[in-house]
Amino acid sequence: MFLNAKNGNVRFNGHDCDYISFGTGSDVLIMLPGVGDGFRTAKGVAVPFSVMYRCFAKDFRVFVFSRRNRMLRGFTTKDMADDIAAIMDKLGIESAHVFGVSQGGMIAQQMAIRYPAKVKSLVLAVTASRPNDIMRDSLDTWLEMAGRDDYKGIMLDTAERSYTGAYLERGKRLNNVLALAKPKDYTRFGILCESCLEHDAHDELNKISCPVFIIGADRDKVLGGEASKELASEIPGAELYMYEGYSHGVYEQAKDFNDRVLKYLIRQK
Repeated sequence: MFLNAKNGNVRFNGHDCDYISFGTGSDVLIMLPGVGDGFRTAKGVAVPFSVMYRCFAKDFRVFVFSRRNRMLRGFTTKDMADDIAAIMDKLGIESAHVFGVSQGGMIAQQMAIRYPAKVKSLVLAVTASRPNDIMRDSLDTWLEMAGRDDYKGIMLDTAERSYTGAYLERGKRLNNVLALAKPKDYTRFGILCESCLEHDAHDELNKISCPVFIIGADRDKVLGGEASKELASEIPGAELYMYEGYSHGVYEQAKDFNDRVLKYLIRQK
């Protein structure tokens, strides 16, 4: 089957990371998720994830990497980029296209700055180069809720900030169900949120030399649509596409999102 979905765990530099892979293409595509990885890593989800993103399977060998399984407070997006570079070396991946969503996009920025030879092209979706007031409000709210063990509150607030229109009610219902699987600990999630608040690649964006496609949403309530525009204005030659009427969850809600990303990536092969 062309999806070729596999679950994996890789050890590197005394640490380990859960990942999944799928697809049979000749080029490698690395996908980096957002802070939701703080609650659920990629462990065991190869089949459903490969089905969700099956449009990439024919043209790419896709890897989805979680953050390392054990992190200490103060772990940064630079540290996370260093981990991905080390994992690539361990798995024999010389270079790859990198597609980062939200915090994943922050890590992708750091990768392109710190390891330019490893990054063929970038897709940066609903992400930012540095904190802004909208982002601080979102993350501070989630950190406060985590501090009082309000997982349901985090899930419902995430839905409110991420979706628009009729999809918002669907997202609230889904997140209400997901909230039943309450985490035992919020430490990992907290570390990821804090790393977003400390992320600042703004003054180094001009070092990014690979092709870059930035996707934003004009009604993004997690980090604001202006964050995507700011990225595009600072990265030489970057292409920008702004969805109108969508928020942070545009990558789930917009039906043409994956195809739009795929068309860009194929142009970079």
